[in-house]
Amino acid sequence: MMAAVYTGNGRIRVESVPVPEIGPGELLVRVEACGICHTDLKKVEHDLLPPPRIYGHETAGVVVAAGAGVTRFKRGDHVIAFHHIPCRACFYCSRKLYAQCETYKKVGITAGFEPAGGGFAQYIRIMDWIVKDGVELVPDGVPFEVASFVEPVNTCHKAVVQMDPQPDDVVLIQGQGPIGLLFTMLVKRTGATILATDTIPERRALAKRFGAQEAWDPRQVDVAARCKQMTSGRGVDQVMVAASAREIVGQAIASSRPGGKILLFAQTSDTERIELSGADICKLERTVLGCYSASVDLQAESARLVFSGEIPVGELISHRLPLNEISQGINLALHPDGKSLKIMVQPQRLS
Repeated sequence: MMAAVYTGNGRIRVESVPVPEIGPGELLVRVEACGICHTDLKKVEHDLLPPPRIYGHETAGVVVAAGAGVTRFKRGDHVIAFHHIPCRACFYCSRKLYAQCETYKKVGITAGFEPAGGGFAQYIRIMDWIVKDGVELVPDGVPFEVASFVEPVNTCHKAVVQMDPQPDDVVLIQGQGPIGLLFTMLVKRTGATILATDTIPERRALAKRFGAQEAWDPRQVDVAARCKQMTSGRGVDQVMVAASAREIVGQAIASSRPGGKILLFAQTSDTERIELSGADICKLERTVLGCYSASVDLQAESARLVFSGEIPVGELISHRLPLNEISQGINLALHPDGKSLKIMVQPQRLS
């Protein structure tokens, strides 16, 4: 089979690799669609893990073989799979902090080499503990590219549930890339008033289309001042930080009211440092929260939101690329313009 192999120093090469062999309890899936996620971009751009690896974890495809003992799935089933699933028995799982579970931190899907998701290959092996709890059937009529959004929707849905916006809240969502727009779609369902920021005009227009009352360019607008103007001088009730610009967290805090909540969602770099005033948090009784990865508790609900079309994720897809063009797709995702948004790789197409 063909796969896009990360070879180090920011490079990816499409080459022939063996089709993975499966064992008892496992699935072999033909990958039909895999979204490019910012997590993949960081791993490639910053050489975070040693090569060789085959990345890609927002994956949808068709079961082509099932190992001994698999009863829930059969050849021909359309499925999506989560690459992390917790043990449900440890200290962190008992507190629903699934992303901190040691089992969760293991990657349970591979196309070869050290398990890394494997969605940028034509076939993936799904390991037994993922088959048990991390695979969802895709209903007839749902396109693979739409189904592949279940995992990123889960991560965003988890954050929105954690923040729990109320209908009378004003929520600022910083960044309107694919993740920020998913936040906008999900927060709209709560009835809260949404304000949005992004530097790309086309993304600001989409934010308004999907539910934002206002959408501003943070380079041209004093975001904190505008937030206060719209809230009788208080500041917004909640801020969701869906971008990683250096100054963005300070802007989030300045835009929030006393007692407000700030969610850090895009701050995943181990080397990134943020300077904050402790008094801005302590004296003004603000809460800063972190949220990372998906929740197994929200798996079925996230699938329902996507499969039902309740949130129109397909409208976020800007590019559908064959496997041989994955490097162009990664470059486009790293340097987005007004025409680029969610980039989908279709591994069965080579050109």
